[in-house]
Amino acid sequence: MAVTGFRRGVVALTVLIATAVVAILVVVSHVLLSRVTDADAHDLARTRAEAVAVNVTAAGGRVVLTENSSEALDEVAWVYADGRLIDGNVPASVVERVEALARSRRSQTAAVDNYLLYARQIPIDGHHVMVIVRVDLTPYETSEQRSLTLSLILGGLAILLAGGVAHLVVRRALRVVHEMAALADDWGHHEPGRRFNLGVPRDEFGELGRTLDHLLERVDNALADERRLTDEIAHELRTPLTALRGEAQLAQLSGEPVAPEAVLSEVDRLDAAVTTILRAARARTDDGTRCDLRSAARQAIAGRTVEVALPAKAEVAVAADVAVSLLSPLLENGLRHARSRVWITARIQGEAIVVDVLDDGPGFDPAEVDRVFEAGVTGGSGYGLGLPVVRRIAASAGVEVRAIADGCGHVEVTLPAACAAT
Repeated sequence: MAVTGFRRGVVALTVLIATAVVAILVVVSHVLLSRVTDADAHDLARTRAEAVAVNVTAAGGRVVLTENSSEALDEVAWVYADGRLIDGNVPASVVERVEALARSRRSQTAAVDNYLLYARQIPIDGHHVMVIVRVDLTPYETSEQRSLTLSLILGGLAILLAGGVAHLVVRRALRVVHEMAALADDWGHHEPGRRFNLGVPRDEFGELGRTLDHLLERVDNALADERRLTDEIAHELRTPLTALRGEAQLAQLSGEPVAPEAVLSEVDRLDAAVTTILRAARARTDDGTRCDLRSAARQAIAGRTVEVALPAKAEVAVAADVAVSLLSPLLENGLRHARSRVWITARIQGEAIVVDVLDDGPGFDPAEVDRVFEAGVTGGSGYGLGLPVVRRIAASAGVEVRAIADGCGHVEVTLPAACAAT
């Protein structure tokens, strides 16, 4: 329905534009033709007046016409001398207007019904002589009407042709688009690795192919991201569930009740893992969001033995729960692998605050430092637990996080600063 509506819209717009263009052309051509026919009619009137004027002369104190000139006069040309008609037959329908022109003292034109009247003064000493001719405008008006009718017919055909061509072109173009979209949709579900690979775009379809390739790439990445999320969830939840099962089995075998401290500890760990994963799925950075880094670090530490060396006042442009979700798995990971101490520091770097989470454990393997945030990948003596979730939160919140292989456990988190630290 949407495709049909788009096609109709394009065709309607084409017809509208064609109609406007045709209307302008018809009006302009009609105006130009009217001016040309008016000029022709005036030229004809002047030619007739000049033809009669050469035959008018004065003889014996009177204005007369030369011999045989009266045959050209009849009802289309008249000669007035001193206010009297000396030759020609003026029709009753124009007699008043002709006499008024004859009394005038200058050359001029006038329109009466479908006729053009042209009066020309003939300079003869001692006499006031006017030659008045009539030109029938009916042939000119008929020509204009025929021309207008023909222009309207041709314009209508041009509009229909433009609409038909637009319909065919749009239908053909949309067929190609529809086929490409159908292929991209099918590939996205069954063969996410397929691409159009049209190369450098040379036209709009090339641009569309490249756009669809990018869309398929995003779909492929989204599917891979969902698979990684599943791995991360399984990875995060397996350890506390295994501990709970072990406590239950131990109690079953020994006949002693389950230690509540151990169960509560593992339940808290399970709850923290679920909360962190949910925050990772929902993490976003909104304009104006900020939190105190020191307060967020205290929440992430949650009473554990961690040394803190942070500025007294340092605000970052992320939500507090996002900052806690980023730091908590890193601190837990450091505590798990540290020999004796874990510490957290921060420094200002341009418009960002860089937080370093460190421990004195074995650190990251330089060969694996780029893969430690992948689900199931460990470095050194077991690094990797919780780091995929950190990467997910960081990507969602627009934060940079990276592991550094410098001989100890070292993860660097770069947070956007909300204001300068002091």
